[in-house]
Amino acid sequence: MEGYIAKSQLLCYVRRRRMVSVMALIVAVVLILQIFTLPSRIAIPPHFPSSKLPASDVGSSQNTDFYSQSLRLGTLPLSSDSHNLIDSIKIFKEPDHGFSIKEMNEKLEEDEDSDGIIDLDEDEEADTEFAVNLKDENMLKTVKDSEDNFLLIEDGMSKENTPLVVEQTGITGNEREDIEGTLSVNSGNDAVFPVPISSSGKVSTLQSQKNKQELGDGASMSSETLATILRANESAGNTLRKKKKLEMPPLSVSEMDMLLLKNRASRRSMRPRWSSAIDKQILAAKKEIEKAPPLQNDKLFFAPLFRDISKFRRSYELMEKTLKIYIYQEGKRPIFHQPLLGSIYASEGWFMKLMESNNHYLVKDPRQAHLFYMPFSSRLLQLSLYIRNSHNRTVLRKHIKNYVDMIAAKYPFWNRTGGADHFLAACHDWSLYETKNTMDHSIRALCVADLGIGFQLGKDVCLPQTYVRSPKNPLKDLGGRPWNQRPILSFYAGSLHGNLRSILLKHWENKDPDMKIFSPSTFHAEKNKMSYIQYMKNSKYCICPRGYEANSPRLMESIFFECVPVIIADNYVPPFFEILNWKKFSVIVPEKDVPRLREILVSIPETEYWELQRGVKKVQQHFLWHHKPVKYDLFHMILHSIWFSRVYNIKPR
Repeated sequence: MEGYIAKSQLLCYVRRRRMVSVMALIVAVVLILQIFTLPSRIAIPPHFPSSKLPASDVGSSQNTDFYSQSLRLGTLPLSSDSHNLIDSIKIFKEPDHGFSIKEMNEKLEEDEDSDGIIDLDEDEEADTEFAVNLKDENMLKTVKDSEDNFLLIEDGMSKENTPLVVEQTGITGNEREDIEGTLSVNSGNDAVFPVPISSSGKVSTLQSQKNKQELGDGASMSSETLATILRANESAGNTLRKKKKLEMPPLSVSEMDMLLLKNRASRRSMRPRWSSAIDKQILAAKKEIEKAPPLQNDKLFFAPLFRDISKFRRSYELMEKTLKIYIYQEGKRPIFHQPLLGSIYASEGWFMKLMESNNHYLVKDPRQAHLFYMPFSSRLLQLSLYIRNSHNRTVLRKHIKNYVDMIAAKYPFWNRTGGADHFLAACHDWSLYETKNTMDHSIRALCVADLGIGFQLGKDVCLPQTYVRSPKNPLKDLGGRPWNQRPILSFYAGSLHGNLRSILLKHWENKDPDMKIFSPSTFHAEKNKMSYIQYMKNSKYCICPRGYEANSPRLMESIFFECVPVIIADNYVPPFFEILNWKKFSVIVPEKDVPRLREILVSIPETEYWELQRGVKKVQQHFLWHHKPVKYDLFHMILHSIWFSRVYNIKPR
């Protein structure tokens, strides 16, 4: 009997162990299945009819962007098991803004007064803040976001008195919008509003409750959908934090020089798919530039302003002799072939106008062209297609991609080099984003010349951001007082775009009589004040701090009014950096040294200041627009930089 009991106990013990093992195996399998089926790890095909799928924004045939075959938040795929979430996707249509570019240009000309002051369009970034009239006194208390903004904030609140959710973490406007602008919730009645995401990747609880109330009883989000959003936002926040850690450290001018040489040595455009006599001409020009004999006593230029005056002169001569350009006639107005000649984005319009009317460089036969110009306006692209406050710019990039696909299908030239012999000129802050992937291999003349957000030194070209106050007379008010008749040490007046300007005002507004540093309210409240232009004409140094982006029209204004520019924008590549020696006519101050700004300026000896100011006057000819281009003027300098980039990046077959 005892033996039977012992056998029974042993049998039960063995069976229990087997059951425990089987249960452990089942649990392990379930966990593995859950891991591989989580919505944040795998994209489940959405329940869209094929005709209603959001258009895929493809940078190339190998790369897809925001929307592919799954619903995405930033770069993270979301589960599409919730029809409420699916319905939240906004399909953009091109709005009819009803504006006429001709009327806009005429309005700019009619509104000129003795100081060149014009009213600012409400859509335009006020980066020349005090060359405009601000009629609404409440605007003086408002921090107006730039064109890559999300909300108009006043006293920490949005216009709808909604707490601001997006935190300042050093993330660029493009990155914030890529993540914040992708997801929106539709109430079923065309009222679409974004689900806000903080920089930590969390959905604002207060805003989520407000959104749920606005959705109504019949359209509230399910708990599964909200959980999906939270998980995706958590991952998105982690991604952003990783991006922040990888931000480029500030580079000195010497380090940028080394980077330029390194990029030239390492970067090459795609090897052409077939050889061309045109390529051989460019390669021959490169050899001649490299062997340019040294010039003695050049009377035309002030040699110290240039890195190598001999190479520049030879390169410019070869450009005039050799370069031929074909302009694609495709593309509908106003985005294509429609120059906007006023405002702070005027550079792209003036270049387009002068390029399309130039008989010296243009050819009708594209087989004879060394370069191909894609004549679109990034400013008019934004005005025409961007839905205000939608925070989604995918439709802009898709429009550019469709254009490239069209010319690539119609002509063989894009496909021969991957677009490396094509170029564009774009000044709006979003131009880097709009041309990302699609035109990445092309030569991009961009105002947003910031190494930290994708500007490629050695290939891309800095397009000078010029504020043309008088399209009829772009040289109006040119010049300033002599170097020894400028009583003001330094001058700045502007809105609080970005963190740096707030730091500048904190340290120097009303702190020193020699430092005329103004916020909007202090500038407009000043009694018996000079105009913005008069301040520039009477100041030794004009402060050019970065805003939300590194570029600012103040840099060109300083040269225009013969005031030594003080550039405070880390990793900003100044115009014609590959040609000009900016140390000879400007002062470059790291952003961290703003508290020492007066000390730095006062420490510059008077003789050195005189040399800097003389350099500004000498280099001024290269930064001026003319209705009919003049040799070595701004139009020709931009074109030369594009030519120079092609010369040093071409790859032989």
